[in-house]
Amino acid sequence: MNLLLYETCFNPKINRFTEAGLCAVIPCSFKSGFEAEVIIWYKCDQPVERCKNSDIIFHSDKNNVNVQSGFKGRVSLLEPDVTQKKCSIMINDLRPSDSGYYQLRIAEYSGLIKQHFHFKFIHLNQKPKVTIPPLNEGQQATLTCTAPGLCSGHSSTLTFNPSAEHHNSKITCKVSFTGDKTTEKTATLNVTLEYSKITLNVVKVGKKHPPGERKLIHGQSKMTHGRQQHFLS
Repeated sequence: MNLLLYETCFNPKINRFTEAGLCAVIPCSFKSGFEAEVIIWYKCDQPVERCKNSDIIFHSDKNNVNVQSGFKGRVSLLEPDVTQKKCSIMINDLRPSDSGYYQLRIAEYSGLIKQHFHFKFIHLNQKPKVTIPPLNEGQQATLTCTAPGLCSGHSSTLTFNPSAEHHNSKITCKVSFTGDKTTEKTATLNVTLEYSKITLNVVKVGKKHPPGERKLIHGQSKMTHGRQQHFLS
């Protein structure tokens, strides 16, 4: 391969601090004076002018066997068609050992683009996202637990019929990653209880209502959050 450099525009948008256990998307695009045929990503222990073949973590040629064993199956190109001039990758199941210097090469048989940058992967601190819709007694509702991470997209749902017994109860969303990493978040359920109509029989004794005469009074009872209120007329 001829290593002739071409004038190019490279546009990486990188979050250099990413939490271990999650995943990272490295968006990038490029312009070149040649038709790109190969995209190669490397991870080096130290900043160097050119990483070695043994440092490869992703190669767009599926027949290449030089990919580091620790990165196999964890790195993928978001746009498989290299002619689209997009070099974004996603790294799954991040590990602290992934911290280091990364290098990108985009090449054809007569040209080469190189770019260097550094990443640091920190310990997992993010919590799952728990989505709870308004909960009304007797009306089916679905709770959603979404794993943290910009590129995870993994979620789990729980569908149930809320009742008075569920009010103020706690629900926990727990996400487990490979490598025995877990993160969780607990939320409290807030159930609005249904309205119910009641009829009260009230005995009033007086000049207008002699003993033994009953006056029928209608009212309504509203139960919200376990409290009962009576409205009489």
